[in-house]
Parts: sequence; C-alpha cells; structure tokens
Amino acid sequence: MLNSTNYTVWAMRMKIALKVHKVWDIIETDSADPADGEKNNMAIALLFQSIPETLILQVGELDTAKKVWADIKARHVGAERVKEARLQTLMSEFDLLKMKDTEKIDDFAGKLSEISFKSAALGVNIEESKLVKKFLKSLPRKKYIHIVASLEIVLDLNTTGFEDIIGRLKAYEERIFEEEEETQEDQSKLMYANMDTQTNQIQYGFQW
Repeated sequence: MLNSTNYTVWAMRMKIALKVHKVWDIIETDSADPADGEKNNMAIALLFQSIPETLILQVGELDTAKKVWADIKARHVGAERVKEARLQTLMSEFDLLKMKDTEKIDDFAGKLSEISFKSAALGVNIEESKLVKKFLKSLPRKKYIHIVASLEIVLDLNTTGFEDIIGRLKAYEERIFEEEEETQEDQSKLMYANMDTQTNQIQYGFQW
C-alpha cells in the first residue's frame, strides 16, 4: 500500500504488477483505442487496490490509468525542481558513502544498490561501471587493498558487472574471516600454553 514515504518501492512493485497483468503499455501510451478500454480499467483497478482511500477520492475522476499514474507520481515525486533536489541529495550521499571496518560486503553493496534504485526511479540511471568503481574505492583500504589492487589489474572495470565484483569480494571476505579465526585460535593456544608454563614454574618453585 502506498504511503507518504515508500513511493519509490511502490512504483517499482506496481510497474511489475501491471506488466504481469499485461496492462503496463496503457500507462506508457494512454491509448484512445476503444479496444483498450478493458486494459485501462484493469490498470486503474490495480492502482486503486494499492493506494489509500483518501487518494482514491482525489484521483477517482480521472478517466485513464496513465493520468492516475501521473497524478500519483506528481504528488509524491513533486515538481521538476524538487526532483532535481532529491537527485542532488542522492548523488551527495553516493559520493560520501564509505564502508565501515566492521561492515559486511553484502550490507554495503545493499546501500549502493538502494541509492541506484532511488536514482533510477527519479529518471537517472547510475552506470554499472560507476557503481563498480565506487564500490572498490569505498572499501576499507587496510583490509582490502590487496584484493582491490589485484582486481584493478586483472579486470576491465568498465565492463565488469556489479554482482561479479560483489561475489569476488564476498569470497575474499570469507577467506579473511577464516584467517582471523585461525589467528585467534592460535593466540588462545599460546595463551593457555604460557599459563601452563607459569603454573608449572610456580608449582616447581613452591616444591623447591
């Protein structure tokens, strides 16, 4: 159900739903062909099922699904000036985004994907190569410098897919995690060995 904060996700879901019911073309073309009247009614019915009653009362007099869709979009996306402001905010968020040392690859990739989806909903697609380069540039340098350098050498970042990069880095992340676990285990064994040695020395000294 559409609300005041979820328009971007709602529009994505509705677009797919309208395509599944084979009526999305009515939204795009606003056909005047009487034969398309059934499609138009189906599209309006689907839209009305996913918006609150107060909004239905406001758009209920519109006679085509395209007009209903455009009216809903205008109310939630706003005028072109507001749209540009939102895009600027998104791009600033995109430029400033950095992965934290404690953050997982999946979590950070999700943040970038979310910005990309929101930008696309406002009419601007972020190129996949830009996502890839931003992703690699934003990784914690100390932890990922070796894998990033390797990927930059062996791959063409202008043609490598975003999901491909995520998969490679997740594999590297798992390897790091395994090595850290092994290191911690070794340190624990060493600590216990030192404790045993100290205990023996104390006991030996006491007996002496």
